[in-house]
Amino acid sequence: MTAPTSGPAVPGPADAPARTVVVLTEDTLTSADVEHITALHREVDVDYRVLVPADTERNLLVSVVDHLGLGELREALDVVLGREPEPAEAKAEAVDQLAGSLQALAAAGATADGEVVADDPVPALAAAVARGGVREIVVVTYPHAVEDTFHRDWASRARDELQVPVLHLYAGTSEVG
Repeated sequence: MTAPTSGPAVPGPADAPARTVVVLTEDTLTSADVEHITALHREVDVDYRVLVPADTERNLLVSVVDHLGLGELREALDVVLGREPEPAEAKAEAVDQLAGSLQALAAAGATADGEVVADDPVPALAAAVARGGVREIVVVTYPHAVEDTFHRDWASRARDELQVPVLHLYAGTSEVG
């Protein structure tokens, strides 16, 4: 026997269309980055949620290999000599990167908000997806030889752990990671 119903079901948050694109970036989005991201959703009404990690715990060896792989000798030397930013400086830099990214999205006519997240941003991505309404995740990074090769980069980890589409773009280019 079934219980009587008292009228039509009221749609809940789970029934709402996914309209949020989460953008995870390790640097300020450039106008080219914004153009590539917004071009993906021109025909759909979306909001953007920008996450910028405060890079407070860098892996020395991985950073050196990344810089050397890109021919950035001075940056590799800076890492070896310990010229990495202090945690407070890294957080302040992330706040500036977030503000610049939100400004770039607003200049393109996009609706966006965001936040600075922990050094490992994948838990913040998981929390955003768990809240619901996430249509897609776009990860914008520079090439990272070690992480990209062994699929330990943020985009690969998000693809493995989350049930939403993930696109990895290299910053300032139209190249897909």
